[in-house]
Amino acid sequence: MMAPEAIQFAPLVPPALLAILGAVGLALFAVALIGRSKGALFRLLFLGILLLALSDPRIVSEKREPQPDEVLLIVDRTSSQKSGERLEQTGKAEEALLAAMDGQTDLDVRMVEVTDSGDQDRPGTRLMEALRAAQAEISPHRYAGAVIITDGQVHDLPDDVTSQTSPKDGKDKKSGLRGPVHVLLTGKPDEVDRRLVVKTAPGYGIVGKDVTLTYRIEDKHAKADGVTGRASARVDLRIDGVERDSALVPVGEDQNLTFKLEHAGPTLAEISVAPAEGELSTVNNRALVSVNGVRDRLRVLLVSGQPHAAERTWRNLLKSDPSVDLVHFTILRPPDKDDFTPLNELALIAFPTHELFVERLDEFDLIVFDRYLKRGVLQSQHLANITKRVKDGGALLMAVGPEFAGRASMFHTPLQEILPAAPTGAVLENGFRPKISNVGQRHPVTAALLPPGTEPTWGRWFRHVSGDADVGQSLMTGLEDKPLLLLNRIGKGRVAQMMSDHIWLWARGYDGGGPQGELLRRLSHWLMREPDLEEEKLSAQVRGGRLTVERRTLEDAAPEVKVTSPSGMEQTIGLRAVAPGLWRGEVPAAEIGLYRLDDGTLQVMVASGELNPLELADLRATAEKLAPVADATGGSVRWLKDGLPDVRRVTPGRDLAGRQWIGLTAHKAYVVTGVKDLPLLPGLLLAALALAALMAAWWREGR
Repeated sequence: MMAPEAIQFAPLVPPALLAILGAVGLALFAVALIGRSKGALFRLLFLGILLLALSDPRIVSEKREPQPDEVLLIVDRTSSQKSGERLEQTGKAEEALLAAMDGQTDLDVRMVEVTDSGDQDRPGTRLMEALRAAQAEISPHRYAGAVIITDGQVHDLPDDVTSQTSPKDGKDKKSGLRGPVHVLLTGKPDEVDRRLVVKTAPGYGIVGKDVTLTYRIEDKHAKADGVTGRASARVDLRIDGVERDSALVPVGEDQNLTFKLEHAGPTLAEISVAPAEGELSTVNNRALVSVNGVRDRLRVLLVSGQPHAAERTWRNLLKSDPSVDLVHFTILRPPDKDDFTPLNELALIAFPTHELFVERLDEFDLIVFDRYLKRGVLQSQHLANITKRVKDGGALLMAVGPEFAGRASMFHTPLQEILPAAPTGAVLENGFRPKISNVGQRHPVTAALLPPGTEPTWGRWFRHVSGDADVGQSLMTGLEDKPLLLLNRIGKGRVAQMMSDHIWLWARGYDGGGPQGELLRRLSHWLMREPDLEEEKLSAQVRGGRLTVERRTLEDAAPEVKVTSPSGMEQTIGLRAVAPGLWRGEVPAAEIGLYRLDDGTLQVMVASGELNPLELADLRATAEKLAPVADATGGSVRWLKDGLPDVRRVTPGRDLAGRQWIGLTAHKAYVVTGVKDLPLLPGLLLAALALAALMAAWWREGR
């Protein structure tokens, strides 16, 4: 279209020079008037014609192409929008708004969908970030405003937005927002939603010690009972999926919950509260706390018997770990030996048998006997105490030598009850390379020592104490395929038995050496119940929207795993073998929250996203959070349950919202595609007028 013609000036000289000439001319005209000069008016006319010619007035007309305004339609599709009838409300409102806006030829709609944030540093509904990012891509001269469909639960509101009296320019200078922001709320005001909030929780704790967390039940609709005069609800506690406690606690008051960390690694505590009547959703009636269990200081008692080269290997291994407190005794001389050695040269201190094996035995996490034999120092009662300690949760490691096959063997003591291998009486002394057994290729203690299907190339050993084992697992074998390394669980404790004292050859690098450091480290960590070294373990992790399930087992096949999503949907997945003893499966994980896995024997839980997602912390629809934003930009906040408002175009400076309507700014922007430029007065005409003015002045002054 063509714009109306307009007169514009294109000065031939700087405007400042024109102003000076005009001022000088007016001053001379004033002097002429005072002196009653007869040709003053004609000289003033000449000056005006000269200034007009220098200003170069022109007639300009533009060819303009109208540009439509753009409106942002922001739709909240986060997890909180799945509650109640909000999805249905959102769909209907979106369809109606698009139909109303598409009917306007001078308005383009830009859709923006806001989903759950996958960034743990910026959790929740990031609606304002989406609004600012989309707004920055639109020219200010074409931005008509924004319409947001949401439940009002927004977690990135700017701190500098303050409620103002609806500005008609539709711009909030403090927050950087421009154009009206109209909010259409799904859900209903004053909804019922009981939720459980964790106030404080430790990130880690000491294994064997108590940890305490603080939580609160929030429910403003809870009714008080007639006995106590206050509202209460039942709370259940589960630790690693096992129910531990249940209690009736008051609503709206901080409560402390204490439990003991029983193992290293993550311990998942789940607190759940009974649902309220007419509650919107129960997804936030549960809170999860992950506490990482760490061992304060592992206390290890190492008792050495016969002197041999491997004694230093065990000591160096245990002393190299800064988290280990090692108590080491070497017993070289029985108490009944009679010789002429001076008493002050026998020992620096008396061996504290009673203190170690009666009074303070429970303080040791691991007891190691290195080539020890019956010599009368430790009585049967002391060894019976060790057996009881192992059954109650302790750990024992036996590294045996030739003495284990003799009459003074430790097998002929109360320890026989917990040792996995019994000596046959034979000591085999030929060169051999230790082999990983079929079970050992699946067990995490030895699986990583040798690639599957390969023969060992590490150094040879030359002594193997023959033994028969009816219990436990034989992870390594030696001569005549006899067990070399055995592991067994006894009650709550664990036992390991090494049927050779030649591991020191690997430490010295003989015949190429071997992985003694890795083997002994893994062996001691298994005895300490390290979660990553469990031979029967079900684990899972969520990464990149996929739930990966891993099952480690010593069996020939892994069972199917039932996966329960946060919404309660169940599915069963089969696992495939990826390595000896390791099976894996994968399924999509689109929901945020807690996934439960069960294979019939083991159960495990894994969280997708945050343990307690901010998006699900409060599901009640609210107008309070976005009201300041709408007020500051001249917009409005309305409930969709009251009906969808009309959409109107409003010129700048007018009200942007009314009782039954919302307004979008009509900028009427355009792009100039052509310009027609003509001089207002031809040059010859201006010259003739100027000459006429000079001749008139000469004629008047000559009379």
